Amino acid sequence: MSSSLTKADAEKTSDISAGVVPGQELERITDGKIEKGETAYVDVTVATLWTDPKAPRKVDKPALSHPVDLDKWNKNLKSTDVRRGLTGKTETQATYGSEVTVLETKGSWAKVAVADQKTPKNKKGYPGWLPTKQLVENDRFGKLRDEQPRAVVTTPKSELTGIEFTKDTGADISFNVDLPLIAQDVDDVRVALPGGGAAWVDIDDVDVYDVDGKPEKPSGNDLVKTAKQFDGLRYLWAGVSAYGYDCSGFTYSIYKAHGIDLPRDSGEQAKAGKAVSSSNLKAGDLLFFSTPSGTVHHVGMYIGDGKMIHSPNASKDVYVTDWKKWDSGNEFSGARRIL
Repeated sequence: MSSSLTKADAEKTSDISAGVVPGQELERITDGKIEKGETAYVDVTVATLWTDPKAPRKVDKPALSHPVDLDKWNKNLKSTDVRRGLTGKTETQATYGSEVTVLETKGSWAKVAVADQKTPKNKKGYPGWLPTKQLVENDRFGKLRDEQPRAVVTTPKSELTGIEFTKDTGADISFNVDLPLIAQDVDDVRVALPGGGAAWVDIDDVDVYDVDGKPEKPSGNDLVKTAKQFDGLRYLWAGVSAYGYDCSGFTYSIYKAHGIDLPRDSGEQAKAGKAVSSSNLKAGDLLFFSTPSGTVHHVGMYIGDGKMIHSPNASKDVYVTDWKKWDSGNEFSGARRIL
């Protein structure tokens, strides 16, 4: 399969498990250590990467635990000023199951590079610090990622049920989480977990792809439909999940959901695709805004009829606006067509 799996498809493809033996072939393979140079996987709902182990504030404690409590963290960040205080303290985020390379360790913290977030900061991926307890080393999970079909979450949030052969992960799954698929029935898919074991996910919450499969090329309207799922979601500096996005984390994530790899940050996104005139915009084009010195500081996605959807700043939510009226400072610096 190279496209999404419907319930009808599931009835026809019940042998997709590819011979994974319950229990035995889902046990975690690890030496129990997180060390420099190793590949590891995010083992919490969303891991936040910090500029330094000393960067988190007292209000950020719910984001540092295992499991994380993102609802409590967002409650702590209710004030715009407190939320704005994350600027310069956080780098990016990585969702459950994301692959990282360990760059170094310091006490109970690890500096990692997120493999699927392109950046000139590090060729291995986007770098930052996180508590080591939010990571897991599991060679078997890596093998399953390479050899099994994939179940990718398409709804803002979903849940793991019927967890087997492991302790409860304490994690929820959200948009773009990508896990190895080992079985399915009409209503659910069974996925392998980064910490070992397996769980079920509602089939309506995922798309399924073969080992080398990816989504069909989207239309601009497909991108717009996906983006509008998050209308009203509160801005979060460094955010790349359904618990909060920053401007480039939002556009990066929407394109990623359709199999298109954009760089993580707006400055690099502004070099992707091809330039397009503001008089010739199409749905899905990216709009960039810069400081007087030419530094790109914001990106939004054009949705048609002179409007864009974006995640602008700590005082706002993801929302749709007339982009020219919004750009009261005349900071528009160009548009890029990715499709």
